[in-house]
This record gives sequence, C-alpha cells and structure tokens, in this order.
Amino acid sequence: MALKGPKIKSSDALNIDSVISFILSLQRESGDIPWHTDGKTDPWDLVETIMGLNIGKSFDASYRAFEWLKNIQNSDGSWYSSYVNGNPGDRTCETHMAAYISVGLFHTWLMNKDTLLLKKMWLTMEKGVDYAISLQTKGGEISWAKSPDGKIDPMSLLAGSSSIFMSLKCALAIASILGKRKISWERSFDKLGRSIRENIHKYNVSKSRFSMYWFYPILSGALTGERAEHRIEKYWNKYVIEGQGARCVSDQPWVTIAETSELVLALYGMGHMEMAAIVFSWIQDRMYDDKTFWCGYTYPDMVIWPEEKISWTNAVVLMAADAVYTLTPASGLFRHSSWDGFVYTDLVN
Repeated sequence: MALKGPKIKSSDALNIDSVISFILSLQRESGDIPWHTDGKTDPWDLVETIMGLNIGKSFDASYRAFEWLKNIQNSDGSWYSSYVNGNPGDRTCETHMAAYISVGLFHTWLMNKDTLLLKKMWLTMEKGVDYAISLQTKGGEISWAKSPDGKIDPMSLLAGSSSIFMSLKCALAIASILGKRKISWERSFDKLGRSIRENIHKYNVSKSRFSMYWFYPILSGALTGERAEHRIEKYWNKYVIEGQGARCVSDQPWVTIAETSELVLALYGMGHMEMAAIVFSWIQDRMYDDKTFWCGYTYPDMVIWPEEKISWTNAVVLMAADAVYTLTPASGLFRHSSWDGFVYTDLVN
C-alpha cells in the first residue's frame, strides 16, 4: 500500500489542552462523562475517555470516573449498555463493556504506577471480567450480551470479543502486579485467542460492514504477525478512503475520527510506525475552531456529521497521538511487541 504522505505536522494542529478542557467540561459532579452535552454514557466509551484524560494527566477526573463506574456496577459484575443522567437507559448487559475497565486501569497504572488504585478497583474489575467470561462458549467465543430480561444472546461479535481479549491481557497484567493468579482468566484468554485466530468464521459476519470488524482483532493483539499483515492488506481498500481515513461502515462514504484513530493504533501495534503517522496526519485538521475534533464527515462533500462534539472520539485521538509521538509512559499499551501473551514485557525487560 503506497500511502500519501503527511499533509500537516502534529505541532500545527493537535492541542492536547483544548481536548482535555472539553472533556472536563462534560464531567458531572458524580464523575460520569457523557458522550456530549445532554448525551448518554456507556461504560466502554467512558473507559476510552478516561484514557484520554490520563494522557492529559487529569488523574483526578479519571479517578472520579472510575469511582462512578464502581458505584453503578450491577451485582453480577455487568453494567447497563447506556445511562442517561446516571439512570439506566438500555438495560442490555454487554460482555465487552463489563471487561474493558481493566484496560483503563492498566493504562492508568502505566501512567502513574498507582498500585493503590488497582487495589481499590480490584473487586470491581474482577466482577466485570468474570461476568464477561461467564458467557464464553466451549469454542472460546464470548456471547455478546444478556437481554434486559436476563436471556443470553448467543451471538458472538468479533469486535467485542477482540476487545475482551485485550481486557483479559490487561486484567492478568494487573493481577500479576498485585501478586494474584487468576487461572480461570488465563484459560479464557487462551481459548478466546485461539478462537479468533483459528475460527474467525464463527463470529457474526453481519457486522463485517463495520471497520471495527476488520481491525479490532489486530488492535487487540489477538492477530499478530503474518495473520495481521494479511488481514490489513486484504481489506484495506474496503474500509479506507485514501488521504481521508477509515469509514465507519464499508458501504457508506462516512469517515469517522474514532475509527481512524483506532486504525492508527492497530498499525502502530503491528510496528508500522510510518503508516500509522501518515494515517493519523489525514485527520489532524478535522477539528472545530476550539481545537476539538469532529466525530465524522462524509466524503467527498465534506459534511460534518454528527455535529455533536464527542468525548470519547476526542480521547481516542489523544491515544493515537500518544502511540505515534510517544507522549506518555502508556504509549506502548497496544504495541504487539510489548506483550508476550498476557505478560507486559515492557515491565520485565
């Protein structure tokens, strides 16, 4: 793939303080951070937002958000799919949302080495991970959710299961830091990784129009090496608009800033630093006058849609910037070479 080179330098566009100020303006007294003004909150995207706050070293706000998640967790370890003003909205309980808190906690620890936070949040994280793997099948796939009336939906989503793979890596790394051993998590991690590598056809193909279906197995590190290279190259033209970014869905000309930033993280994870920097350059000027980023836009007519400023979209731009420019001690979180299975090798080398 011959990519067009960078059109701007990071110093010409990215303003971390502006992005952090925007996210902080959305945080409520409870610690909750909705998608946008008067918007909903979902637990997975809140964790993305926490990691953005970490990059801006706004740890007080990150800790308040963790506390909010701890306070609203369901007794079985799950969270509801959405909340509005702190009240449950969609009462579906999704597995990837339950487990992802571990990624935010490990990212925070990489930033500030606050082991006390890990101890404080251990039971919350443990319950969330246990909920997710309680819906794992014999083949290793993880069913995506329980309905509001408690029925398990047997459908397995590739993006969601890939997210859980990353969550298990981080949860096991945290367990190691705290001197704990979670054999059930290790077994689930092995089964899930083998499922994604060897039985990817078992995951719901109806979601394959979403670009996350394409690169999330790579972003999570479930697919590495030749498997990752093959998958990126095979579907590049399906999901990427050259010089613009990643489509949200393959059949619509809608480039989204979050998916493009996550693609940057996936390329970075594979070790393709130049490609990651080039793709990141495509979106660095897709921002409002206040230096916060659009959610997405249509191409080629360049209509910004939706117009709301989104908390987690802005946060994941910072995560991509951290990977490309090594801004913080957590920049290597998604780098495949940082991990040997669930061991974070940067800590032991």
